[in-house]
Amino acid sequence: MNDPHQQPDTPRDTTRPILFLDVDGPLNPYAAKPTRKPAGYTTHRMRPASWVASQPHGRPRPARHTRPLRVLLNPAHGPALLSLPVELVWATTWAHEANEWISPAIGLPQLPVVEWPQHAREQDPDGLFWKTRTLADYAGGRPFAWVDDLLTAADWRWCAESYPAPTLLLPIDPASGLAHGDFAALTRWVGLRDTHR
Repeated sequence: MNDPHQQPDTPRDTTRPILFLDVDGPLNPYAAKPTRKPAGYTTHRMRPASWVASQPHGRPRPARHTRPLRVLLNPAHGPALLSLPVELVWATTWAHEANEWISPAIGLPQLPVVEWPQHAREQDPDGLFWKTRTLADYAGGRPFAWVDDLLTAADWRWCAESYPAPTLLLPIDPASGLAHGDFAALTRWVGLRDTHR
């Protein structure tokens, strides 16, 4: 069995744009009320190691005794993401646990994972989201799209003015997750990029 904490063995395709995927918000609409789950989503109860470790137990106990994390996932998202002509990359605080817990639930293969530096969550001098500069460094001048629920105008402006290739930053409503309009915007963006090469 593959170790979900290792990067995939397949070589990276640097000819396609990157799509950076956050989990909570875009794929897991965590802000949805339990009684108003978005259409197409199913509820999963998960106990990732990082979730278990973050719970106040008093003394160590088995993971099965930890209250599970409620995660809403839409199984249609995996095939829809795989149909896009992009390189999918996890850009989430789930880190390698996204490959262990999220990928199998929605039909994605093991994906590359952005490794966050230790200082990543420090306040940015330009008011950027703490992920922005790390993702730009990871992309290394390649075009990229990014879906996240915490994007701001400062991030759009910085990418437009300072990043050397086209970008598409899609803010996602954490109560509804990725929607048809978001997939349409991603498809349009990739198509426009291809026609201007």
